[in-house]
Amino acid sequence: MQPIRTFNVSPSLPPQLEPLRKLAYNLHWDWSVETKDLFGRLDADLWESSRHNPVLMLGTISQERLHEVAEDDGFIAQMERAARELDDYMREQKWYRKNREQDKQQECYAYFSAEFGLTDCLPIYSGGLGVLAGDHLKSASDLGLPLVAVGLLYQEGYFSQYFNAEGWQQERYPINDFYNMPLHLERDENGQELRIAVDYPGRQVYARIWRVQVGTVALYMLDTNIEPNERYDHDITDQLYGGDQELRIHQEIMLGIGGVRMLKALGLVPKAYHMNEGHSAFLSLERIRNYMQEDDLSYQEATEVVRASNVFTTHTPVPAGFDRFPPEMVMHYVGHYANTFGLSGEQFLALGRENSQDLGSTFSMATLAIKSASFYNGVSALHGLISQDLFKGEWPNLPVEEVPITSITNGVHARSCVAKTTQELYDRYLGPKWSSALGDDPLWDKVYAIPDEELWRNQDRCRSELVVFVRERLQKSLRDRGASIAEIDKAQELLDPTVLTIGFARRFATYKRGNLFLRDLERLKRILFALNSDSSGGLGKKGKVQFVIAGKAHPKDIPGKEMIRDIIHTIREEGLSEHVVFIPNYDIYVSRKMVSGCDVWLNNPRRPREASGTSGMKASMNGLLNLSILDGWWDEADYGRTGWPLGAGETYEDAETQDEIEANALYDLLEQEVVPLFYQRDENGVPRQWVAKMKDAISLNCPRFNTSRMVGDYAQRAYFAASDRYNAMTQNKYAPAKELAGWKEKLVNGWHHLKIEDLNISVPSDVRVNQTIGVKALIKLAGLTENDVQVQLYKGAVDSEGEIVNGATVTMDYQGKDSANRSIYTADISYNSSGFQGLSLRVLPQHPYMSNPYETGLILWAEG
Repeated sequence: MQPIRTFNVSPSLPPQLEPLRKLAYNLHWDWSVETKDLFGRLDADLWESSRHNPVLMLGTISQERLHEVAEDDGFIAQMERAARELDDYMREQKWYRKNREQDKQQECYAYFSAEFGLTDCLPIYSGGLGVLAGDHLKSASDLGLPLVAVGLLYQEGYFSQYFNAEGWQQERYPINDFYNMPLHLERDENGQELRIAVDYPGRQVYARIWRVQVGTVALYMLDTNIEPNERYDHDITDQLYGGDQELRIHQEIMLGIGGVRMLKALGLVPKAYHMNEGHSAFLSLERIRNYMQEDDLSYQEATEVVRASNVFTTHTPVPAGFDRFPPEMVMHYVGHYANTFGLSGEQFLALGRENSQDLGSTFSMATLAIKSASFYNGVSALHGLISQDLFKGEWPNLPVEEVPITSITNGVHARSCVAKTTQELYDRYLGPKWSSALGDDPLWDKVYAIPDEELWRNQDRCRSELVVFVRERLQKSLRDRGASIAEIDKAQELLDPTVLTIGFARRFATYKRGNLFLRDLERLKRILFALNSDSSGGLGKKGKVQFVIAGKAHPKDIPGKEMIRDIIHTIREEGLSEHVVFIPNYDIYVSRKMVSGCDVWLNNPRRPREASGTSGMKASMNGLLNLSILDGWWDEADYGRTGWPLGAGETYEDAETQDEIEANALYDLLEQEVVPLFYQRDENGVPRQWVAKMKDAISLNCPRFNTSRMVGDYAQRAYFAASDRYNAMTQNKYAPAKELAGWKEKLVNGWHHLKIEDLNISVPSDVRVNQTIGVKALIKLAGLTENDVQVQLYKGAVDSEGEIVNGATVTMDYQGKDSANRSIYTADISYNSSGFQGLSLRVLPQHPYMSNPYETGLILWAEG
């Protein structure tokens, strides 16, 4: 039965409890111990059953309980403290105000992402990408950045996981009730829903706008589940990563194009646009269209403005990870932009093709993002190198090490992932600023002043809390499945709160090898049950080990689901259930329990498939030790002091050989180092050497792998520069953009007439280390000027393939022209090491408005 009228019913609070509403609707509560304690105090059971959703809680709690706490002076005092904390936080003079020139602070940055993992009561994320995006917003708020975020609000979000009796992953899609979540529906000045429209073939699709307040940062999300949209269009914002390619391109059009239109409807004018992965890359098309139609710019001029202010972050280490669409699908859905731009179909499709001459290739969203941005980065140092190789085709003839993709290593939001008691411990000994302090801050030396006994007692407590949580979660899962009373009762005995606990939790993709630890079952059993110890002095009962595992496979990833099923079967059939448990429905809340309650965090992907990984960072912040393949973030950590490396960064041609070697390496480390160190206790029961490694993990990894550091890096290396480039391009009615576009047209027309006519080297082929070598070049610029180009020498060691590797550049000096009108360039070089060395010469474009000399893709090398 359809209603004839609808109402949005808000919680009814006694006047003295009104601050609770303000607290509930700002997600600052998610990283405020005081505020979370307050809501837990209001009704502990309801706080848990609502998935820690204060808005739902306030809407369903009894009026009797509200009136009761309204008369409770202790509760009122705590509420007022929490409200003051939020007020102070919102007014605080933050990092941005101190680190950005005052005359540039009237700016805004837009951060686009397909998912955001902020808290467990907003299930609009699938995994690491979303949680990273959520932490990005939280730290942007902590730092005071003028950032707004753009996403889609999914009616069903990502699935809830449960297992059938055979251990096969099943998916359930609970409906998100937006009116009982910490969301604000945006309205216009007349109180009507604020809506935008996006063009799709033969129709317009409408979306309304919801806002989540994340501290000082607003996250705006589009929702198409409204009239008068067609039924199919309602489902555009139905499921995250659901449906087929048709639905995916619908979603990415709404995210990118709709997101730009939403910002305009909200009256926001960002000066930097950050694409968190390529899902939102269509935003560039809409931005170009806006400049052309509203500011009367040409396509080339509009492109210069957009490229100058776009930032792209890739999280993918393999080509298969990028969204690609068939050319005919792209033309069907967004081909009208080609007409607007004055481009042919093939010219338009070239925007998403690595090789524009390959007319049969698909349209890559990552390539579109690369071609429409001026700053590009991977998410760890190793991933930056992988990305240079992955995208080298975008800069042909450029040495791969010079491909202008850098890296900004991911981080995690400390106050969100560190356990309450551990935060209180850090606050007590380090002071309240530890959560954002950088590595050079002397407060990190204070970690070593924390009494060993106190840190270890806290770890024991967190492990005990994890064991209780696991038992309760598994019992509930069994009850929901209709298991027997005996099975449910047995779950109450799983795990031991005193035993070394190893955690593994991540998306179950096969390359992450969640089953590697099961490769040699007999050896694993000896480790789990402490059967390696002997009566003469072995570890005995105190040498046992237990594993806590969690993670979801994508609903369409059958190999990933089979891996989960095989793990569950092995646990049952091999009698491991008291020592190895698989927690269903991994989410932010489960993650927080695991990264604080385990002792060791295991990660064993196939290197270099893990772009970054962040769960190990969270574990380290809680004092856990990592045991991991040297991939992603762990490759740049101090893995000797803060855990153990699995291998030495090897790569393998044969997967079976790799699994055999690395599984044995895992067992060796457990038997010979990890287990003995954990159970090596003094007379007070404290494992002093283990605790020393915990302190190293905290002091070395907390400041380095923190989103406060990460977002600060994005601000100083990407946002500030992009905003400055936007200001430069748009001043004087876009005069610089027009100048740059015109100059590039001249450059392209003249470039192929450039000629390196002579190269004179002052010495023979045998030289000594540090000997000065004079070099003179004669260049025919063919209509270009000396201001349009830079001439460089490129020197370095020559490898067995006859190629210069890891070359260094020396810019040559312009000396005027000779009688034949050739431009003269000179430079002196030397080699600081002996061996077989090489030298070449190249010509690159240069212009003060270009973001880098490789922007045009043009480069002329001397021929041998």
